[in-house]
Amino acid sequence: MYPKAFQKLIKNLASLPSVGPKMAERLVLFLFKQDIEKIRDFAENLLEIKNMRICHRCYNIAEGELCEYCKDDKRDQHSICVVEEPLDIISLERTKAYQGLYHVLGGVIQVGDSGAELKIPELISRIEKEKITEVIFATNPTTEGDATALYLKRKIQPLSIKITRLGRGLSTGADLEYADELTISEALTNRKVL
Repeated sequence: MYPKAFQKLIKNLASLPSVGPKMAERLVLFLFKQDIEKIRDFAENLLEIKNMRICHRCYNIAEGELCEYCKDDKRDQHSICVVEEPLDIISLERTKAYQGLYHVLGGVIQVGDSGAELKIPELISRIEKEKITEVIFATNPTTEGDATALYLKRKIQPLSIKITRLGRGLSTGADLEYADELTISEALTNRKVL
């Protein structure tokens, strides 16, 4: 039986996605063996997460009002890549194949759901206000991701701009978060007009 502090930390870590009790136990034992400075740095970084915000323009994670991509005036200001979650941006950025802006929907339309909580009206507003010339749908190649892309296409089509979707370098059912850089790069390069 571990001391109470160990047990509490194991319980905290085990509550994280993809971390079971055994993995949590190993992590706590690893942390226990680290010097106090590493632990203090880890704890401070963990607390710093609460100072993060949501970018008021694209809904990515940000340290201030705007995320690093929205603040970068060297990026293509006429192209928006629409993703489900902030982790998808990280995957796309690793490829170095896209230099435009992003828009985080906050999920996808689920079966029997209207998608009202998604950032779709904000996307339409950005397209109109920012004089966007191309929208790239980078939703995951799942049934829900495809349905969301088709729904968005119908909403955006009247604006008469170029609408593309990532090419099928990604397999159906895959998550961008787990795809390698080459696969995502090929999918971006081979995107298709919807």
